[in-house]
Amino acid sequence: MPQSSPCVYPRSFLRLTYLASLVVQSVLSTSSSPSSSTAHQKYATGGTRPGFMERTLILLDVNARSATRVLNDNFLSLQLDPSIIKDGWLDFLSSRRLVTLARGLSPAFLRFGGKRTDFLQFNNQKNLAKFRGPGPDYYLKNYEDDIVRSDIALDKQKGCKLASHPDIMLELQREKAAATQLVLLKEQLSNIYSNITITARSLDKLYNFADCAGLHLILGLNALHRNPDNSWNTSSTLSLLKYGAGKKYNISWELGNEPNAYRSMVGRALNSTQLAQDYAKLRTLLQSVRFYHRAHLYGPNAGRPRKNAILLLDGFMKNAGSVLDAVTWQHYYMDGRVKKVEDFLKSRLLDTLTEQITKVTTIVNTHTPGKKVWLSGLVPAWSGGISDLSNTYAAGFLWMNTLGTAAVQGIDVVLRHSFFDYGYSRLVDQNFNPLPEYWFSLVFKRLVGPRVLAVRVAGLQRKPQPGRVIRDKLRIYAHCTSNYNHNYVRGSITIYIINLHRSRKKIKLAGTLRNNTVHQYLLQPYGADGLGAKHVQLNGEKLLMLDNETLPELKPKTLRAGRTIAMPPMTIGFYVIKNINAYACRR
Repeated sequence: MPQSSPCVYPRSFLRLTYLASLVVQSVLSTSSSPSSSTAHQKYATGGTRPGFMERTLILLDVNARSATRVLNDNFLSLQLDPSIIKDGWLDFLSSRRLVTLARGLSPAFLRFGGKRTDFLQFNNQKNLAKFRGPGPDYYLKNYEDDIVRSDIALDKQKGCKLASHPDIMLELQREKAAATQLVLLKEQLSNIYSNITITARSLDKLYNFADCAGLHLILGLNALHRNPDNSWNTSSTLSLLKYGAGKKYNISWELGNEPNAYRSMVGRALNSTQLAQDYAKLRTLLQSVRFYHRAHLYGPNAGRPRKNAILLLDGFMKNAGSVLDAVTWQHYYMDGRVKKVEDFLKSRLLDTLTEQITKVTTIVNTHTPGKKVWLSGLVPAWSGGISDLSNTYAAGFLWMNTLGTAAVQGIDVVLRHSFFDYGYSRLVDQNFNPLPEYWFSLVFKRLVGPRVLAVRVAGLQRKPQPGRVIRDKLRIYAHCTSNYNHNYVRGSITIYIINLHRSRKKIKLAGTLRNNTVHQYLLQPYGADGLGAKHVQLNGEKLLMLDNETLPELKPKTLRAGRTIAMPPMTIGFYVIKNINAYACRR
């Protein structure tokens, strides 16, 4: 199980050790998951598998004296892909429903970036209909007239500019987006990309969405806009900065996306020295625009830390690490060809993130000790995710494990790609309905604070075997409860547990945690599809938006003091230990 550094427990640890000696030790890391979908449905909905393993009692304690890490308040953050300009969804960011969903995950950063960051060109004009993406001819003219009329109506509003779009308009947009996605996919497969124009109107809509939702916008700039001598061309960027400054848009910045992959994308390489010079030039450019002279700058958005990405990141940090406010890199777990729900449950797969984080933080700490590290553009699978899997309950195991692992290892911010409209790896679908990972994220935001606590577990250990790596299928993380949640006083602790086992697990709170009332938030798949479900239930109640402006109340189930926590097989649960008055959480 992922753990942070060992902590000392004068009394509680001795008591925990004594109790552990009374616990029957067992093998908790089971073999591969059942192959049939019926088995997955049975276990995911609370069915039990009787046997010795289920009877094992796990004792859990937390070091409540001090936090091992203190993360950014915006630890769980979001990303939007620039392709929404091309496929037309940018015009619908004013949707009341979409803004309500984004506001539920605030405070957070909103990164506007992705593979097409390096094909963005800014044009300081309000309305460029000719730059809009393709659409079927039989409705395109009337459809775009509707967009213009909607824009005019929004311009008359003061403050947040919000709209409720007619169903027919959304249906036409979905058709247009589907046609455009085929074009974008063809570009990706051929590695021949067309430029995307971001107009002044586009930036207005993007900033309005972020501002209304309580998100801080991070805008990616095109690093492949080069001069004949291969130096970075700043003309488009300077125009964008001047426009943003004139509108007083509070924006942070980054340059490029996965620069280590440029050769395979466009046949042009950009080495670490040149990239470092470009970032230094961007910092100088920001300082020359008075409104942005203290704006934050993030980068270099390196890809997964393999050979080329490691070499680029190392050279970049050596030459330009000091100009950054945080170092960003990207990670995905699997490729888009994987088609089995079992892959989301493999502990070996979940553990790959730990290895990648270690590689990146080692490089960063070598050149700029103490510099914050962000996991940017996190996605379970590349190429937009996996059809009928990345948008299901099963994908939540990867997402929640990512947040837990990143927090324990000190990653300051995790930016989820994508909040909306990016293949299957998204939190909200094209009908503006939240998918399972949105509900996981919402519960996390409501309950989990930035202060990370060390976890102590007894009854979970296995006897080491030569040549065999022991991987944990029960993963437990602890934080101070979020101070934004006014239902809990300072000093409360939130524990979240991922049970990858095919059997129920019983967890007894011991030491510091014993004899305290617990609020349970148990998230399980809703419906007959089991782990393939696209709906989630909280403590047995299906989660749904009440209307376009109201998220459901997250109602806990109270567990009396001293009661054992029973984690159903293959589920995720959050547990708030109330009124514990933990010293680490009172600050």
